[in-house]
Amino acid sequence: MKKLTALLLGICTITSIARAQKADSTKAIVHYKFSHLRDTTKINEPYTENMVLLLGTKSSVYKSFDLKMQDAMMKKQVAEQMAAATPGGPIKISIKGGRASTTEYFMYPATNKMIRKEKLVNNYLIEEPIPPIKWQISNDTASFSGLKCQKATTHFAGRDYTAWFCPDLPFRSGPWKLNGLPGLIVEAYDTKKQVEFKFDGLDDESKIEKTAPGAAEPGTIQSGGSVVKIVGVADDAYNPSIIALPANGIKTNNKEFNNLKEAMKKDPAAFIQSAMAGSASNFKPGSINNGKFNVTSGPVINNPLELPEKK
Repeated sequence: MKKLTALLLGICTITSIARAQKADSTKAIVHYKFSHLRDTTKINEPYTENMVLLLGTKSSVYKSFDLKMQDAMMKKQVAEQMAAATPGGPIKISIKGGRASTTEYFMYPATNKMIRKEKLVNNYLIEEPIPPIKWQISNDTASFSGLKCQKATTHFAGRDYTAWFCPDLPFRSGPWKLNGLPGLIVEAYDTKKQVEFKFDGLDDESKIEKTAPGAAEPGTIQSGGSVVKIVGVADDAYNPSIIALPANGIKTNNKEFNNLKEAMKKDPAAFIQSAMAGSASNFKPGSINNGKFNVTSGPVINNPLELPEKK
């Protein structure tokens, strides 16, 4: 426990970088159906997830749309169980979670920064340069839902990719880490079709959901006089009209974050207790008691998204 606390405090004392990046208004949202064959022994069972790319004038963020739906369901479960609880008595809540990704990729082209947001009770921010990608642009064209696109190819992160970008949409962005083309990357896939980002629609500014005035603090549920903070709920998924890093984000690096993940696997209950004690993620009146924390083994991944380069 002492080593775990020291690890968390060592990271938490690093100044947050969220304030250095001003919030950006979302001008458009691109929807993608993401598919990744993680386990090559099960070729008919790829991992799939609905993702979104929020585009602003100075930044973008790629994240899970399924996570937003999952969080809404979790909040509904908590609210229903709080309402059914005995007034004045303890609140014991059971939550059925999902598998949506909590990793988000923020891109800031003007400063060549990519900030990856990871969630382990707290929000951790890992800053790196935007990965440079050398594209070969061809004259081939195709149309996706009325968007006229042009073909480009590249080798990136151990895979050969084909991308279709729309020059009429002046965003040098795309799904995941794909970037740098003179137009929005509408669809992309590797040559083996083991990784695919399929275009699933585009929302312009008029279709973007706005946060209602007086909305509750993200990640919280109110019922009667009780307010509950839900650990693990995305604290920014409720406002797709804004591209902004979490104000409570903690700067770290890949090595330190990997150490945190290992500590979480070894003793999840102790990790959550220590992480909450050293952050603003404390329970407010009315607490959740989930009993024991059970960690199941993760999925088999023998074909990671980023492959080592062959020597």
